[in-house]
Amino acid sequence: MSDEQQAESADEPVDADTPEDVEETDAEESSGLQDGDFVRLAYTVRTKDDGTVVDTTSQEVAEEAEIDTEDYEFEPRVVIVGAGHVFEAVDDDLLGKEVGYEGSVDVPAAEAFGEYDSDNLRTVSADKISEDDRYPGAHVNVDGEQGHIETIIGGRARIDFNHPLAGDDLEYEYEILDVVDDREEQAKGLLGMYLQQSPELWIQTDEVEEEMALEGGEDVDPDEVETETVTEEKETLYIEATPQMTMNQQWMFSKQQIAQDLMTRLDVDRVIVQETIDGMGMGGMGGMMGGMGGMGAGDIEDALDDVDVDADEIVDELEAEGDDSHDHNHDHDHDH
Repeated sequence: MSDEQQAESADEPVDADTPEDVEETDAEESSGLQDGDFVRLAYTVRTKDDGTVVDTTSQEVAEEAEIDTEDYEFEPRVVIVGAGHVFEAVDDDLLGKEVGYEGSVDVPAAEAFGEYDSDNLRTVSADKISEDDRYPGAHVNVDGEQGHIETIIGGRARIDFNHPLAGDDLEYEYEILDVVDDREEQAKGLLGMYLQQSPELWIQTDEVEEEMALEGGEDVDPDEVETETVTEEKETLYIEATPQMTMNQQWMFSKQQIAQDLMTRLDVDRVIVQETIDGMGMGGMGGMMGGMGGMGAGDIEDALDDVDVDADEIVDELEAEGDDSHDHNHDHDHDH
């Protein structure tokens, strides 16, 4: 290169998008939280107008707001960024943030619980409402719709079927506590979000035997296809179901979808839910009742007291059954 060419080259502006600069820019953009990350959040949601607490992970905040804290676990929640587990505005705000970040996001009513719709304020017959719920403010279910009674006069009830928070803008205050990488902790977080409880669970690799069909020609009868037994390793999420979990409506109606989400998010091959029944329970009571043949009358009454059964009622029922059996046998003999 001539001296003149070198001088021209030196005068040319440097391209800002050199490979090194592009790599640095990409690194900056990819730092912080990204879609799919599991994070543990502490948060409080309030209405913008009057500061009414809508939801919180803090028991102290709940108590100050005079919210009933019985039978509710106040602890940070595990959510997946970008999965719709929080309001869209919060999902967007989480991107790029670091652990320890504290902030707040305004959530418009349309994105929160919807705008207020006057068409959802309707008058219905009071006959569709249980007598115990016929009073202003009562939350009712009418023809599958949830609402609350505004007024009730005579045989007509004015019901608002809008969500109680419809039309309210919200303020979502949150703190990012940590990123959850452990898959068992991730599973507990997901189940906690779905069921409001976290049953005992674990992930382990199992050796599973499966029948695999051997290759055959097109003319082979499907019923005559030969198979061989192969052993494969499968990562399995085991969940120890509790009585509360098995009766949870979300689980009862959506367990297939919940299990599929767990498999996809945690990259496991299968989910096994097992239930352990122990202690006395009804089976213990039945065994005790069945073994009463050698007991005296006092022992039977004591045993019945232990299981909260009225001994006099049992005796009356047994005597009534004995009389019925005697009458039946008598009639039977008379017929013959």
